[in-house]
Amino acid sequence: MATLYSRFAMTYAVILFSISLSTGVASLGINYGQVANNLPQPERVLELLRSLKVTKARIYDTNPQVLTAFANSNVELIVTIENNMLGQLRDPQQALQWVSAHVKPYFPATRITGIQVGNEVLTDPDPVLTANLVPAMVSIHGALVQLGLDSYIQVSSPNSLAVLALSYPPSAGTFKSEVYSVVYQFLQFLSTTKSPFWINAYPYFAYKGDSSRIPLDYVLFNPNPGMMDPYTKLRYDNMLYAQVDAVNFAMARMGFGGIEVRVSETGWPSKGDSDEVGATLENAAIYNKNLLRRQLKNEGTPLKPNMRLEVYVFALFNEDMKPGPTSERNYGLFRPDGTMAYNVGLSALSTSSSTSSASISLTSSATKGARKEYQSLVYWMFVFLLTCQVLMRRQF
Repeated sequence: MATLYSRFAMTYAVILFSISLSTGVASLGINYGQVANNLPQPERVLELLRSLKVTKARIYDTNPQVLTAFANSNVELIVTIENNMLGQLRDPQQALQWVSAHVKPYFPATRITGIQVGNEVLTDPDPVLTANLVPAMVSIHGALVQLGLDSYIQVSSPNSLAVLALSYPPSAGTFKSEVYSVVYQFLQFLSTTKSPFWINAYPYFAYKGDSSRIPLDYVLFNPNPGMMDPYTKLRYDNMLYAQVDAVNFAMARMGFGGIEVRVSETGWPSKGDSDEVGATLENAAIYNKNLLRRQLKNEGTPLKPNMRLEVYVFALFNEDMKPGPTSERNYGLFRPDGTMAYNVGLSALSTSSSTSSASISLTSSATKGARKEYQSLVYWMFVFLLTCQVLMRRQF
């Protein structure tokens, strides 16, 4: 009987554990840029991510301070190889040395799940850099295979939406002819290694460039009539999903429809120059708030509704040393001191003044309702197991 009881107890514990995973706070990834001279130490950044319950982050290098600070945490980290390294790393031996020095010493304590080889390389004006992309990816992946890490760490490279010659309507999505041959090799690599296609997608840029014709509600995920693709009859109620599906269609047109598209960067600036239409605190808050709500629903795009779209928000902090227009320095959800740049509109809870940071609960009413349903399920499962135990006792 003791053995029987322990089996029931173990079964109940397993059920409880699985349900606790299912009701955890939903979150999405975030880009942790560091082009600034006033950011908190990586240890403080990790505390902030934990308070936000964010479990995925991307950095734009392999900063050893960050990799060390994030050890033994639950944060999955994507690291990046800078563009100027690609020529060197197309050499398999150099790639092996790089992975051995910049990744292997930190893994698995630091949960490195991806290596981004360069950033927006396919739209870079330097043809030599573009030509180096796929060979460098092949060499980095080969190094991971040699070190036994390829099952844990994916290799890819994020692209600008400008890699498309056409993106509207989504079904017309087509890659630019001048990079067609490199894109084909790129997609072959992704397909072979089962890695995702990462896209930097910013509806803000489209709106800024044509605000008289593009409805603001459409780019901000606000309620709106949306647009219907005249060829597929799929309806889009926001521009981000339309941009992602344009990439899906472009890949399918080249015979690679099975590759998953993920959003490596998206965001909205909270401040801009006088000619940067729409770059306001209010719009930034609305965009990110609505994006978070969509993520909580585990939504897919109209073309792939059953595949949850993975998104990394740009960015965690305002970065004061980024060049370019004012907007470039004002994409952060947080200021460098850890206080919120604006309220994303869910549940913002200030922490103690000693940390000068804020925690955003990403729990929506839907997830709260789901938690109640799971709690009810746990209760009735316990009753069922208890009843079974009583009946079996009678048999003995």
